[in-house]
Amino acid sequence: MARLTLYGDPKSGNCLKVKWVLDLLSRPYDWVDVDVTRGEARTPRMLAINPAGQVPCVVLEDGRALAQSGAILLHLAEDSHLIPDDAYDRARMLEWMFWEQYSHEPYIAVRRFQRAFLNRPDAEIDPKLYERGSAALERLEAALQAGPYLVGDRISLADIALVAYTRVADEGGFDLAKYPCVAAWIVKVEADLGIGS
Repeated sequence: MARLTLYGDPKSGNCLKVKWVLDLLSRPYDWVDVDVTRGEARTPRMLAINPAGQVPCVVLEDGRALAQSGAILLHLAEDSHLIPDDAYDRARMLEWMFWEQYSHEPYIAVRRFQRAFLNRPDAEIDPKLYERGSAALERLEAALQAGPYLVGDRISLADIALVAYTRVADEGGFDLAKYPCVAAWIVKVEADLGIGS
């Protein structure tokens, strides 16, 4: 019987989000390592699967491919407890997921990648990455003062999408000790997912 295949780089929070949802929902899959730092996402084989040359990408059991972490998460979690039943709460979940890709990941993940994987010193990294990443963490801190999760009283795709890079923000030079609600939320979401820092 065919199994879902997840193509991903274990250094990528976007790829780990998909892995965590598959694991949490006990859905069987095969993981294929794709090292983006070595250009493996842009090989002819990978471009045939995802012409955008990016991971994560999944090939579903029926052979259809799907890319972009948010789209994959929504597809995999359909009809699960990870998507709120209430229409407004679902919209709030999506609001956080869209915000993550536009106002969080481009700063926190990019700064982390430049420091941790390209070994660039802070002086060579655009200071706006730190400024905007800090602003994103401040927004999360304010939101999490209202409750343990971003939407409602249980984990949703919003938490999974945002914890992926937030939990390793220190690798980008962000001091998570400045954000106690964020730090507590990371511990809670990691426990829900069965992962550790």
